[in-house]
Amino acid sequence: MFETKTKKYEKIEDPGIRSFLQEGDAFYPVDAVKFTMAEQRAFYDRYCAHFRKPRPDSIETKDLSFASVPCRQYSRRGSSGAPVMIYLHGGGYVVGGLDSHDDVCAEIADTAGIDVIAVDYRLAPEHPFPAAFEDGWAVLQHVAKIHSSLIIGGDSAGGNLAAAISLKARDSGGPALKGQVLIYPGLGGDMRRGSYVAQAKAPGLSTSDVQYYRDVYKGGGSKYAEPLRETDYSGLPPAFIVAAGLDPLHDDGFDYAVRLTAAGVPAKVRDEPLLVHAFLRARNMSVPARASFNAITAACASLAHRGQLPTED
Repeated sequence: MFETKTKKYEKIEDPGIRSFLQEGDAFYPVDAVKFTMAEQRAFYDRYCAHFRKPRPDSIETKDLSFASVPCRQYSRRGSSGAPVMIYLHGGGYVVGGLDSHDDVCAEIADTAGIDVIAVDYRLAPEHPFPAAFEDGWAVLQHVAKIHSSLIIGGDSAGGNLAAAISLKARDSGGPALKGQVLIYPGLGGDMRRGSYVAQAKAPGLSTSDVQYYRDVYKGGGSKYAEPLRETDYSGLPPAFIVAAGLDPLHDDGFDYAVRLTAAGVPAKVRDEPLLVHAFLRARNMSVPARASFNAITAACASLAHRGQLPTED
């Protein structure tokens, strides 16, 4: 058996999150970053498969390629002309793919009434920065030629990519994005302060894990790898951001929102003090995780259909 953090979970207030963490330990070792990349990916694939739920019956999918990047499109059966969300998956830039977030993307499409295009971007360390960023940017450019109503989003490393691609779209004069939805994103914050210190040993993701993933990604110094390095946030799309309280990345979302707001860009942070990194996978086990996921899908719908942040969480 892998070493687990079970004893430390006694302090986790939400019983659903406690169960989620305990179940995850059976599939994912606490020190996964010490294993080979092939082993890390195998751990992650089994972990994701354990928590994956069937797609809603209303959703149909199509595997296709945009700009030579593999993608999967999720649509409601019989629908046409729906707004589109480009979704970048989490996984520290090193693990994950079209299957790892399949049920998440399917449920967003179904609940928000939008099409979701998941991007199977290249992974580090074989393909360090800017490979993943360039893949997401290429997909956005291609999809924008077909669909005019677009938002972008992602979780964790995918939230980073979504924010970075939003910057690139602004800098390039388009394509136009109606919104960005960032779920516990890592945006390159200062690891010597704030939640990086207070939540340095948080369950699910530690500050040392974040450092590891940054080092493997090799994007340090670029605003397109660390969006908090940007100095001008004007002209960016409205942002709905979710920050997990038990997560070293917590403060990145708030720092980003403060800078957007100061630049006149609408931004809203949903703070989740009871939740941990990767809580999307616990949405069927935890009441606060489900409530947060419902808020995420509502934000996707509001931004995609109206270009506005929701008035309520």
